[in-house]
Amino acid sequence: MDLSLQGKTAVVVGASKGIGFETAKQFLLEGANVGICARNKDELAQAKEALTPYGSVYAQTVDATILREVEQFAEQVYQTFGSIDCWVNNVGAVGHRSGDGYSEAEVDDVVRICFHSAVFGCQVAGTYMKRNAEGGSIVNISSLAARCPTAGRSTLYGPLKAAVKHLAVTYAGEYASHHIRVNSVMPGFTATPAVAETIPQIEKDRVAKRTLVGRMASPVEIAKPVVFLCSKVSSYITATSLEISGGREVILNPEIALGQ
Repeated sequence: MDLSLQGKTAVVVGASKGIGFETAKQFLLEGANVGICARNKDELAQAKEALTPYGSVYAQTVDATILREVEQFAEQVYQTFGSIDCWVNNVGAVGHRSGDGYSEAEVDDVVRICFHSAVFGCQVAGTYMKRNAEGGSIVNISSLAARCPTAGRSTLYGPLKAAVKHLAVTYAGEYASHHIRVNSVMPGFTATPAVAETIPQIEKDRVAKRTLVGRMASPVEIAKPVVFLCSKVSSYITATSLEISGGREVILNPEIALGQ
């Protein structure tokens, strides 16, 4: 299927690894130019080196919670490739707490990472896409936790990812007259480097048993639907959210579906 992304420019925020990296790669495979950013300079350099064989890549170290840095990055991408047609907001953090409750600083930190970054990404992307006769497409990476929050380790993550999902609907309304579509995706449990490093195998196995397809997603299984939402093939899709969870926590007895 031709996604009509040849020669377009896509921005992927938080693209040094995991879902962001695979999304950037899929854009390149479709013939798009790609601008990538992340906070970690070394990881970003490694990502650019790995992606460059697939096409044209511009990379810049950016803290997506700082509006000025996002604006400067976008301008460099625009000057390099001549347009910004697609933008993926892929930033988030569980938000650890030092005690039984969150401190003011801990709340501020996770809100900046999960929500401020999405707000800044949407508004900066819109600024450039308004220059395009054909508009553009923005995708916010939300989470299955927006539908089914988790308690304990990631108490704030679900509510904030629900806000990111709702934010996409809001901007879809604001940008509709400029032919800019805004959607979100809700990934389920995905085998990213962060999951590999922090989640015990016993928990991975438990989640797999609660998922209808019986396993975690690979990052590319999230990336391809994201690229689809940025393409002309999805031209009639806006203000919606696509859950990519493998059917996790959708029925009360998944063991029956899995033949257990």
